[in-house]
Parts: sequence; C-alpha cells; structure tokens
Amino acid sequence: VQLVEFGGGLVQAGGHLRLSCAASGRTFSSYVMGWFRQAPGKEREFVAHISRRGGSTNYADSVKGRFTISRDNGKNTVYLQLNNLKPEDTAVYYCAASRGDSLYFQSAQYPYWGQGTLVTVSS
Repeated sequence: VQLVEFGGGLVQAGGHLRLSCAASGRTFSSYVMGWFRQAPGKEREFVAHISRRGGSTNYADSVKGRFTISRDNGKNTVYLQLNNLKPEDTAVYYCAASRGDSLYFQSAQYPYWGQGTLVTVSS
C-alpha cells in the first residue's frame, strides 16, 4: 500500500488542523492505520492508531483529548484532527499502515509509511 499525507501547515497555538492520509489499492480496510510524529532532534513517536473498521482507537497521553483519529474505508483515507495545538506539537507527522488486527504502538511494526507532512505551531 502507498500512503500520501496532506494537510500540514503553520498554525498558531490553540488552533487546529486536519491531516489526511490517502492510501492506494483496494485493501485499505485490511490495515490498522497509525499516525506518528517526529520533532527536530527527537525520535519518532506514536500519536494514535485505529482498528481496521474504526471501532478501536488509542492515543498517546500527550495528545489525548485534543487529537482525534478516524477513517473512511470507502475513501481509503485516514484522518487526524488536531485541536488546541501547542508549540510542542510541532513535528513531521507520518501515517503508517500495518496489515492485520494488532494495534501496535511501536513504529517498527508498521511496514508502510507516507512521506510525512510538517505541522508547525507558533506560540
């Protein structure tokens, strides 16, 4: 599966963005989808993931209550709604796919990655 992210940009603290990740192919619903991010000088970290049909989600503690992951299997797209953004949310955001049912938190468990989209939050 090939993944392409959209929707990054520059936003003031307290603002919001919606990231999208479009997947190629006809088997999108076969994949658990995740969002990760990597800030300058830091390791890539888990943000959120969603089960194949969207019934289960998990979030990093740092984004819980502010970010929402969702998916539309008819459109082969996964979304990440980012609300109440903080300067520490500044990072390149990546979507990732893992075939099967396991909701992994580790980036190494996701074989497929997009190119990333930059989110910059100014104070």
